[in-house]
Amino acid sequence: MLNKFDDYPIHQTPEPIAHPADSDRNFYDRTWFNGYSADGGQYFGIGMAIYPYRGVLDCAFSTVERGGRQHAYIASRSAPQERTDMQVGPFRIEIIEPLRRSRVILDDNETGLACDLTFSARTSAIQENRQTLWSGVRRIMDATRMDVFGRWTGTVKTPDGEFEVDDWYGTKDRSWGVRGVGEPEGGKPSGGRVFFFLWAPLFWDDHVSHAIFFDGRRGEALAREGLIAPLYESEHDIPSTLDDPAERMATALHRVKYHQGTRLASSAEIDLLGLDGSKRTISLEPLLRFQMKGLGYNHPTWKQGMYHGEFATHYEVYEPDQLDLLAPDNIHVQQVVRATDGERSGIGVLEQIVIGPYEPAGFKGALDGAS
Repeated sequence: MLNKFDDYPIHQTPEPIAHPADSDRNFYDRTWFNGYSADGGQYFGIGMAIYPYRGVLDCAFSTVERGGRQHAYIASRSAPQERTDMQVGPFRIEIIEPLRRSRVILDDNETGLACDLTFSARTSAIQENRQTLWSGVRRIMDATRMDVFGRWTGTVKTPDGEFEVDDWYGTKDRSWGVRGVGEPEGGKPSGGRVFFFLWAPLFWDDHVSHAIFFDGRRGEALAREGLIAPLYESEHDIPSTLDDPAERMATALHRVKYHQGTRLASSAEIDLLGLDGSKRTISLEPLLRFQMKGLGYNHPTWKQGMYHGEFATHYEVYEPDQLDLLAPDNIHVQQVVRATDGERSGIGVLEQIVIGPYEPAGFKGALDGAS
């Protein structure tokens, strides 16, 4: 099974490039973006992924308008053999220049949700450390992720109206490997699930900072990373897309306060601990909430990687004050946050999900809220 990439010297195994080296059915390859206005009042998220062993290519575009109402478009098709085919119905992603510039288009369709957006890098691509998690003897996650911080321009249409995207902040996130996707698997139940995740890419005046946390039930670090990297005025000022100039921290720490009766952050602090013993404490103030189910995460019927036939689409709207924040499909969120460190101010997002008991927050059950 050949495709266009087989004409390049990029093979890592004796197989054609369309054959993943890993035989896990949950192998995936995803492109993901977010974007948000400078005042934190508007947001959009974008996703597309292929699941070769599930035979699925799916995508999503979801936006929060001023006032908090969220629109979501999700679509799915049979996976193409040609990996440069990044189109699902009216939705497509164009890689204009690798690691520098991308375009995302959702053509006019029956839902009334559409966009034409261009992402322009402001950092080199930053590779996160490999993230491998286990449940007993089963490897449930094994992935590599790279991040590019940048700016957005373009237009978004919703059934409620149209707005311009003018120099918005945002992050491009490419990841691939193994992750829980698609329909539930059979076999003996694995027991009580515990999953804690924070992800915090932040923009400052002349640099970006980033912190990632996977914790166990006692708060012990399963995977943890902090870094800072230079921020450039334009994509043309980036010295090289291949160099990773990130300054890696010795480690990072977090403290999260939750709204009573929920698992939603009311505030947070992140410590970046340098190799020289220095500590930078960053305070985060949430400004806006985005439900990740709008991109398929934990969606009850449109979870990422589920098969819906040769082609299918779905549209829905969320009113923020009408959601049960402890429902399984609502606990995974991103919040646009204002960041301060005592000297500087910035903006970014705090992604969060906590499933199961988590002692540092006082969570004792699968989905109980903060006291």
